[in-house]
Amino acid sequence: MSARAANEGSDFRIPLVNVLRGPVYRDEREGLWRQLVAARRRVDDYVQAIGMTLVVDEVKGYAFLRSDIDDDDPDALPRLIPRRALSYPASLLLALLRRRLAEFDATSSDARLVVGRDDIVRMLRDFLASSANEARVIDRIDGYIKRVVELGFLRELPGRPGQYEVRRILEAFVDAQWLADFDSRLAQYVEADR
Repeated sequence: MSARAANEGSDFRIPLVNVLRGPVYRDEREGLWRQLVAARRRVDDYVQAIGMTLVVDEVKGYAFLRSDIDDDDPDALPRLIPRRALSYPASLLLALLRRRLAEFDATSSDARLVVGRDDIVRMLRDFLASSANEARVIDRIDGYIKRVVELGFLRELPGRPGQYEVRRILEAFVDAQWLADFDSRLAQYVEADR
């Protein structure tokens, strides 16, 4: 194999392996982002063979893989990326962050939304069961924040502890229909709690 052919192969393999490992963000790894955009068709062709689709938003600067597997089809391939069940509070946090992102986009020309830990605590506190042990409630909320960071929807800003960027990829996962469904479930939850 020639050196040129080897380089072309690695240009395809490097972004492929990285997007298989998780979302790729332009602002975090510009060189990898350029490789992925350049090899987009080859990466997408490859992942389609295993029941996935490459989603690339060049304007907002993220890429990820979405499963095309129908869980109800007994003849379908097994999922490469398993579904992750979220707790009610983690789902609530995603919905609140998505709503905050929509409000931010409607009122600001800034590219990124940054929220503080204290803001997140205030957002969630109204929806969580009250407790005499405030420290325990805060610890639980910190756990929900950590989970949402692990999922890639929040990113703690370097050198700014307790300050989080709401990642634009959240828009791809929490769309208007998801929010409407969640709002309906939330209304039922509030009524049942009264």
